[in-house]
Amino acid sequence: MVEDGGEEEAEGESGEMPAAPAAPPLQRCNGFLPGKEAAGGEEQPAAPAAPAAPAAPEAEAMLAAGSGRVETRLSRRRLAVLAVFSCYSLVNAFQWIQYSILSNVFAGFYSVSFPQIDWLSMVYMVAYVPLILPATWLLDARGLRLTALLGSGLNALGAWLKCGSLAPQRYPVTLAAQAVCAVAQVFILGLPSRIASVWFGPTEVSTACAVAVLGNQLGTAIGFLLPPVLVPNTPNDIDLMAHNISIMFYGTAIVSTLLFFLTGVVFEEKPKYPPSHSQAVLQTIPPEDYSYKQSIINLFKNIPFVLLLISYGIMTGAFYSVSTLLNQMIVTHYEGEEVNAGRIGLTLVVAGMVGSIICGLWLDYTKTYKQTTLIVYILSFIGLLVFTFTLDLGYLIIVFVTGGVLGFFMTGYLPLGFEFAVEITYPESEGTSSGLLNASAQIFGILFTLVQGKLTTDYSPRAGNLFLCAWIFVGIILTALIKSDLRRHNVNSGIMNLDVKAVPVDSPVEPESTALKIQSAL
Repeated sequence: MVEDGGEEEAEGESGEMPAAPAAPPLQRCNGFLPGKEAAGGEEQPAAPAAPAAPAAPEAEAMLAAGSGRVETRLSRRRLAVLAVFSCYSLVNAFQWIQYSILSNVFAGFYSVSFPQIDWLSMVYMVAYVPLILPATWLLDARGLRLTALLGSGLNALGAWLKCGSLAPQRYPVTLAAQAVCAVAQVFILGLPSRIASVWFGPTEVSTACAVAVLGNQLGTAIGFLLPPVLVPNTPNDIDLMAHNISIMFYGTAIVSTLLFFLTGVVFEEKPKYPPSHSQAVLQTIPPEDYSYKQSIINLFKNIPFVLLLISYGIMTGAFYSVSTLLNQMIVTHYEGEEVNAGRIGLTLVVAGMVGSIICGLWLDYTKTYKQTTLIVYILSFIGLLVFTFTLDLGYLIIVFVTGGVLGFFMTGYLPLGFEFAVEITYPESEGTSSGLLNASAQIFGILFTLVQGKLTTDYSPRAGNLFLCAWIFVGIILTALIKSDLRRHNVNSGIMNLDVKAVPVDSPVEPESTALKIQSAL
């Protein structure tokens, strides 16, 4: 085991470069926009001791099968980075759901309608769509650390602004504060797959992504459980209600501020050494070969990714809609059961957290991305059908069980979509593919919440849930049509035969000689 400045070598993941050992660090395009780190280094000189391959591309010389490989190590800091990110993502998700699970309480406190309270949840979805492209550009241009600081900092700012909305006439203030938290979410939701890829090795990357997503899910779970306990419905005592809401708001603000400072201490742009050979390949891409615009175009030309983009949006949008309207669905059939509505939401999300971890471990072990995604999709459809037709039976215990089953598969699907997207779009930026997936989810979430809410109010919760079932069935068909091309896995396994580039070779902007080609034989 080799340690160097807090870095430890990953077992089975180290190798030696065939070039001279004094070569300067390689540039990367996966943490900074290429060129941002170029000032401190210089182009790697040709190794005088290797005349047999002087004209070969640098990456081919280092990564071709059968020859030496770039040294890869795992950083001990990766666990701290993952933990801090999961915590501030948790707080952001808590702030998203804290109004919806108390929709009747906040509607009474601010003297507004239920749709206005629903907008306190939907503002998260509305803000995400126009801001995701600037946010993913910032992630590529300025890096992981700045993006993380923006996410945690805006999260804390929004929490403090909510403390100024503790009066019945201040609904606009709480809406503005929630909008700030919604902007923070834009810099949070796209990071799990980026953190996992940049910091974790190939045998733990899917599990790391699942844990990062789990933090957000845990925040939703706590958001279902804690607010009904902290803020009981006291319609005859508004002062007491305001006091209880203040405890929740100030507590959230203090915790989110602490996490902002921890983010500044713990987060670094990248580890000293790449954790996997797929990351080592990305570090060798010349700066002039990267184009954010071309990366977006490449993603939309990737038919499997487009199919996944739509199917992921349907499933996750349905989850957002069910989470937002759960309180209304429960109290429609079980009047006065606000606390149990929160507990059912907790059951749904906790079961989903277990599903996420199991799916992440399963993917790391089997790499069966499409098969696992399709099976989970089908089981989510069955779970929603069962939940729909047992909701009005009059037995809360049945709703707990069916909600748990639904959450296990529906919430467990979230990290599957992230990791599947990274596999079929490699070497494009993980932040960009994840950001587009989340944008799709927000769009579908807004549409589903509006339509399901209307159907639930005008007809019944069953009508709204059946609407979601129809769309999830469409998602099953789209998922079945996705071609499984595991590009990142092929690189890590040494069986890649793929042009690794962000700009096509025949691009009129970039000359052909600068397009990096990595080809490995079995």
